[in-house]
Amino acid sequence: MSGTVKKVTDVAFKASKNIDWEGMAKLLVSDEARKEFANLRRAFDEVNSTLQTKFSQEPEPIDWEYYRKGIGSRLVDMYKQAYESVEIPKFVDTVTPEYRPKFDALLVELKEAEEQSLKESERLEKEIAEVQELKKKLSTMTADEYFEKHPELKKKFDDEIRNDYWGY
Repeated sequence: MSGTVKKVTDVAFKASKNIDWEGMAKLLVSDEARKEFANLRRAFDEVNSTLQTKFSQEPEPIDWEYYRKGIGSRLVDMYKQAYESVEIPKFVDTVTPEYRPKFDALLVELKEAEEQSLKESERLEKEIAEVQELKKKLSTMTADEYFEKHPELKKKFDDEIRNDYWGY
């Protein structure tokens, strides 16, 4: 097996083991997204399976003697020489080095956005809990209890009363 193909199959196999398919699936909210995600996973598994089976094996060696008997040695020797002279070029990755810094910068930006999102989610969850608590207590709450939690409103109302402003 050529080294490049073996390397590609090994990388694909290792990558497939590191993918958290269940974790990603939990993040999907619509049925359409779940359907597309299932299609993506199925396609990935098919490609990975193909890489593992088809390209992980050495090709069968050519039985040149079999062909010499049936065709003739001069023609077979010509084909054998041409076959052995074929050189498969090594893959040189010129794209990854160009885009690696951009990708790394995006990962940093993503982590920052994730942190901000988590902080905002935490703040909103606290606010929701406060509103739900207020909703439960609202029917039995006195003005003093409300102003205890919102002193800025008490100050505003006291200032309006002191300044003889009654809203009209």
